[in-house]
Amino acid sequence: MQDTAKQFDQITTKCREIFKDKMQDYGPSWRIFRLHGITDQLYIKVCNIRQVQTTGVSLVGDDIEGNLRAIINYGVTAIIQARHGYADSIDMSREEALKLYDGIVQEAKELMLRKNHDYGEAWREMSKEGIIDMILAKIIRIKTILDNGGKTIASEGVEGNYFDIINYAIFDLIHYEE
Repeated sequence: MQDTAKQFDQITTKCREIFKDKMQDYGPSWRIFRLHGITDQLYIKVCNIRQVQTTGVSLVGDDIEGNLRAIINYGVTAIIQARHGYADSIDMSREEALKLYDGIVQEAKELMLRKNHDYGEAWREMSKEGIIDMILAKIIRIKTILDNGGKTIASEGVEGNYFDIINYAIFDLIHYEE
């Protein structure tokens, strides 16, 4: 599991750099997104990955690894939005956004380590396609929960699903890097 923790850190470091660079370009403009909007962005990215996996072709040049990094970053922003609500304008500094980002990534890592302990890193035996299908299923679950006003009866809420999406995207990136 130490390799997984190291791989997790390498991937999230790269994702953080992308997040930071985009905030340099746009600021934390993502603060205006409501959870439906971020979830739709996740949906678009995973659909693009499935299309490329199925056809082997991307006419606009989006690669799977780049989309997986975007899924990680959208997942982090979704959790920030779930916890802090959306804003009608930029209401936080880049530094505050990065601090929140780092905290959520650390939570995702701790969750991943606990689940890897309990499940014995079963994800390593999953296919790249199977992981993408799991991410899509989680997105559909989130959309249903949001359509139900955020209420659940017998399942985890949106935040748990966003954390799972982040970790599955990291697992898939690990597969691509290996």
